[in-house]
Amino acid sequence: MADVLSFRDDEPLEEPAVTLDAFLDQSNATAVRLEDGEDARQLLPYLDRLALIEIGFSTFGDGRGYSAARILREHGYTGELRAQGDVLVDQLDFLRRCGFDSFAPETPLDPADTEIALTRWKHVYQEAADDRHPIWSKRHG
Repeated sequence: MADVLSFRDDEPLEEPAVTLDAFLDQSNATAVRLEDGEDARQLLPYLDRLALIEIGFSTFGDGRGYSAARILREHGYTGELRAQGDVLVDQLDFLRRCGFDSFAPETPLDPADTEIALTRWKHVYQEAADDRHPIWSKRHG
């Protein structure tokens, strides 16, 4: 597995994530992996039991993982949410805004490029799953 870039104070969970089908069959695992196209809403009844939800990105152009992350965060998931797979440096800020707090890219990312990608945009224009406030709210309260 690739190195995990984490924005949490706790250590990244190293427990292997089970597939969604395996979890739904036995539901005692604390780490689950969602693949492209799997419905994150199936995990909603179990969010309080999960320490890690890993969302696979088989290709950088598939945006379904962003939606899955936002659904999970908006329904109260507070555990580690990890993007794994074809994660590119220019996606990190958007992934983080959708609720991801750790990343395990297949191809290692340059630390300097990662820092630039995550700090480039001081202001945002819309609300998201993160705690950043849109620039317009500073003017219009």
